[in-house]
Amino acid sequence: MNAAERRQTVLSLLQTAQTPQSAAALARRFSVSRQIIVGDVALLRAAGHAIDATPRGYLLRRPAEGLKHTIVCCHDKEGMERELLLCVDNGCTVLDVSVEHPLYGHLTGQLQLSSRYDVQQFMEQSRREQAAPLSCLTDGIHLHTLLCPDEDAYRRVVAALGEAGILVDEEQ
Repeated sequence: MNAAERRQTVLSLLQTAQTPQSAAALARRFSVSRQIIVGDVALLRAAGHAIDATPRGYLLRRPAEGLKHTIVCCHDKEGMERELLLCVDNGCTVLDVSVEHPLYGHLTGQLQLSSRYDVQQFMEQSRREQAAPLSCLTDGIHLHTLLCPDEDAYRRVVAALGEAGILVDEEQ
């Protein structure tokens, strides 16, 4: 299989995948290095394919079904898991996290967390990599884009985060 065929096969796999596909797993599948897959994905993106890199692997961006809302939160590093669980336990998907950095402007990290399992995997990776969350750059203040199945789910998340002291409201 040549490089163009491999890239087309990677794209096909991403189009049918229901879960993120890691570069390491794709590399094993094609008997190439992880860096070759990273390069393939970069070329696919340059060709116009909307491929997101999440902490668990690559996803082909699909049209979102549901309502998107942005929330502003603030907590320390230890509050991250609780915040994410409150969001998914109330029926919403945490699409991303973003901060406003004084030097680099708007920084966004893709999350795509929609279940307790997803949050658990994300937290394990965070601990394993000893990676600090983006909110550490902004004294804990950050935004999340949520995908909610309906307004009731969004209201449940807002209420739960408010009760937990995590949600930043306009009066603060």
